[in-house]
Amino acid sequence: MGGKKRAKPSRGKKKARTCSDQALALDYVRAWAHPAPPPPEPSTADAGGGFLPPQAARMACGSGGNVLFELHCHSNHSDGFMSPSALVERAHRNGVKVLALTDHDTMAGIPEAMSAAHKFGMRIIPGVEISALHSPRGIPGVGDPVHILAYYGMCGPSRFDELDSMLLNIRDGRYLRAKNMLSKLNTMKVTIKWEHVTKIAGEGVAPGRLHIARALVEAGYVDNVREAFNKYIGNDGPAYATGSEPFIETVVQMISRTGGISALAHPWSLKHPIAVIRSLKSAGLDAMEVYRSDGKFDAFSELAEQYGLLKLGGSDFHGKGTKDESDVGAVKLAITTLSSFLKMARPIWCSAMKDILLKFVEEPSTANLGKIIKFGQLANFDGFVPIDSGMDVVNLCLSSWLSHDEMEAVDLEENDEAYCHVVIPIFYPILWSIPH
Repeated sequence: MGGKKRAKPSRGKKKARTCSDQALALDYVRAWAHPAPPPPEPSTADAGGGFLPPQAARMACGSGGNVLFELHCHSNHSDGFMSPSALVERAHRNGVKVLALTDHDTMAGIPEAMSAAHKFGMRIIPGVEISALHSPRGIPGVGDPVHILAYYGMCGPSRFDELDSMLLNIRDGRYLRAKNMLSKLNTMKVTIKWEHVTKIAGEGVAPGRLHIARALVEAGYVDNVREAFNKYIGNDGPAYATGSEPFIETVVQMISRTGGISALAHPWSLKHPIAVIRSLKSAGLDAMEVYRSDGKFDAFSELAEQYGLLKLGGSDFHGKGTKDESDVGAVKLAITTLSSFLKMARPIWCSAMKDILLKFVEEPSTANLGKIIKFGQLANFDGFVPIDSGMDVVNLCLSSWLSHDEMEAVDLEENDEAYCHVVIPIFYPILWSIPH
């Protein structure tokens, strides 16, 4: 009674605090997205109609402050229509600064994407979309299909052989799965030849449902890809079949074990999303897709909050050329979301990088060196660098790939100089072969 009313917080102060948070997030994301200055812009005469390097990011609280990330897209190494190089060029033209190539069950397109991105001053996040099954009864080959996105650092996965073995097994299963689908279609008097599907998929590419859908369109059985899924090969379709997909828990644990960030892809396509999310969270899931080109999916945003998952999103671009497909870079994540993603991912990526580099220092072999430079290119390499020890190789890689604070996080001790007699003859032939 008679006391003074407590003053309400000023809206102006709240706005200023929000603006400050965005500015800090922008600085953090920008420092990671552009660890080194981008290549100099070519003159108008030299441009030849090509794409210009990315411009400096805009101020956070001025005319926009996003650094555009694309966290879900596909190339022709799985079921996309564009090569990794063409995909990177398109992404750059659309203003993308960081692109995660997430082909289905393969990382074969990552080196080409990295090489192409280097010309534009873009970052590539090595990624993969892994096919899995949610099977409450634990019966192999029986359950609902689920896709898990994996995001890795510049060195890619640690224990790459272990992950690659899983992906290879899934890809082998895709061949069997496609043949089973064609068999089911044939019993329905819908005749699609195996050679037709493999020609669409391309040499060495494990055929997926999109390839079968395109074959159905080209054979005249349906008018478009969507109809092919709805009528024949969708999850509930009469010609649907499973392959050799591992359980979702196994996939998430593999991603964690190999130094990646895991995210549930397009949860709105699931039959039983809550059961899937609950199982994945128990296995260690980090994030889930919530944002699409048409905005935030509120129901799944609430589920992400309930289960403590980071909210992400991407275009899922395939380059189909249809009017209803979201273009690469169409999903614009808030700068604070990107900052949260990187703050979660960078310590994990640095730890994976440390494991890979230490493996090389312990066993300086051609095979282990190949794992170091499989995904990461060496920046500012002028053709000659004095290499005296295994640690010199490590430091050269670190200075090329990491920011200053990440360099401090990956604190490696000097090792026995006896490595120099092994490292030099192994390292130089491969070092000279790296594009620079």
